[in-house]
Amino acid sequence: MNTYYIGADVHSNSTELTIEKRNKIIARYTVPTTIPAISNIPDSLQGKKCLAMEEGPMAGWLYRNLNKKLDSFISSDPRRNKLIASDGDKDDKIDSAKLASLLRGGFLRPIHHSDDDSRAELKHWVSLYHDRVRDALRSINKIRARCRMHGVTISRSALREPASRFNWLMKTNHRPLANQLKMLWIGYDATVKQVRFARRQLCVLSKKYDIIKQWSLLPGIGLIRATTLFAYLDTPWRFKKKNKLWKYCGVGLQRTTSGTDKKGKPKPARLKLPWAVNRTLKNAVLGAAQTAINQKDNAFKDYYERMVQNGMITSNARHALARKMLTVIWAMWKTNSPFDENLVSDKSNSSTVPASSR
Repeated sequence: MNTYYIGADVHSNSTELTIEKRNKIIARYTVPTTIPAISNIPDSLQGKKCLAMEEGPMAGWLYRNLNKKLDSFISSDPRRNKLIASDGDKDDKIDSAKLASLLRGGFLRPIHHSDDDSRAELKHWVSLYHDRVRDALRSINKIRARCRMHGVTISRSALREPASRFNWLMKTNHRPLANQLKMLWIGYDATVKQVRFARRQLCVLSKKYDIIKQWSLLPGIGLIRATTLFAYLDTPWRFKKKNKLWKYCGVGLQRTTSGTDKKGKPKPARLKLPWAVNRTLKNAVLGAAQTAINQKDNAFKDYYERMVQNGMITSNARHALARKMLTVIWAMWKTNSPFDENLVSDKSNSSTVPASSR
């Protein structure tokens, strides 16, 4: 059976397709970026069809509509292909041909996308919610900075509560600043309404999944963080080992070593946090760990305090707790079982950090 390797360079209006068979380019196509136009190309081929594209805004949409029509669909991380993509001449035809060659060689790492439209919708709302929260925070920082430019310190109530703003502005008696703040408050108030609307949508959509309700009862998690973890992880079976789950969420450790010392022995490995991670998940997990530490008596806080008492510095102990929380969440998800404090109290090699990384 013939195997066709298709590289797709996707743009909003058009898509460049290059087809390889037996290490040779046999065809090139430029088609509109629509499902019928793109699917016509693999439908015309007889044999095994594998398609690769780079991750982008339309990757999930294309995956859900084309995956069943292909033997393999890979949405690859463009950061891993950067050196190859930047080598030599560059245009859409060359980029699609390089993707086809990388696909044939097995050098592309696929990015996970959900097949379920309802889960994709939930992920979109989670993304919108966090985007609106970041925008609201930026608006607050702009208002505070504008006040500092005039030597004024704004109170928390005046910043967030419309009813308190008029009295605060009257006390400051600063007309130029008042006019500037009135304009900035329009944008802030609109963003706050969007945050509340997105949160209501998350509450409605998350009710379909029992595991989110179970996670939200854990110390430090809550509904928003539980929904964020569920939407971005999608399924527990995409990770073969918990180490991969930790690294994807930004709290796992990467080992780097090179060369030997004067005696010819390998130099000790250095452990560091990975840089290319999902930032939304990292913020959710580390935020959950910090919240659990700040809360009153709970199993996660006890675990953190044991790590500190054993000599681990607080930052490493917080990351160890984040890994433990992910392990507990992963176990609950795979077994569909409620929270068991024994999962936290059990000793695990995952929480041990060598002295070289402290």
